[in-house]
Amino acid sequence: MTANARDDLGDRRVAAFFDLDKTVIARSSTLAFSKPFFDQGLINRRSVLKSSYAQFLFLVSGADHDQTERMRVHLTNMCAGWDVGQVRAIVAETLHDVVEPLVFAEAADLIADHKARGHDVIVVSASGDEVVTPIAAMLGADHSAASRMAVEDGRFTGELEFYCHGEGKADVVRELAAKYGYDLEQSYAYSDSSTDLPMLRAVGHPAAVNPDRALRRAASENGWPVLTFSNPVPIRSRIPTPDATSTVATAAVALATMTAGALAYALLRKRR
Repeated sequence: MTANARDDLGDRRVAAFFDLDKTVIARSSTLAFSKPFFDQGLINRRSVLKSSYAQFLFLVSGADHDQTERMRVHLTNMCAGWDVGQVRAIVAETLHDVVEPLVFAEAADLIADHKARGHDVIVVSASGDEVVTPIAAMLGADHSAASRMAVEDGRFTGELEFYCHGEGKADVVRELAAKYGYDLEQSYAYSDSSTDLPMLRAVGHPAAVNPDRALRRAASENGWPVLTFSNPVPIRSRIPTPDATSTVATAAVALATMTAGALAYALLRKRR
């Protein structure tokens, strides 16, 4: 068992499960990529307008079951036929420009706090895996779980293999707990939507973030904390990127080694 997955609770591992859209970032993660998808020819102007309208509805209304279902239908229909490799490449190329400005500062600080306490951070989202996985990595999460679309001949079919939503999220939480040994009674979960009540109830420390009306009511009835996240900031100013830090450190060591070697070689030649 690794030390970074322990709390001050002995050998019991603790996890913090985060919903993504409107909990960690201020928009729908999938719809946020509408412009680069349009620029690369995956969607047309009509689809961009529909995506913008869907994003508007997502922002101004509670993400209840009906709203989430409409979003699911819109996204699966829009993605049918897309080349999976192209989608992954677009997300990788535009990730920081698209997503970084949307990350709530409060969420970034909370993630950093959990990691400092030795908790595993896990992003659990109804958005597609091709979008969620790189965002989770950018956030410094240890693991992620997301919806998966069926693929045939390298293209999305428009059908879902797994919808990471509602009870599906709770199932994922329990599966990850079984796989990594998390003590769910000591673990945490954060979400903005009442559709995530199953996930919130699966842990001992749930919290509502920017909650919709139904979730706010449930939080009040159960005595759960209600958090307000409202300040999106560039994530690089909040969460250090391990890869970047390691790269800089490695480069510094390499430069020092090369310099020392050059000096030694010069001195040796001088003596000769």
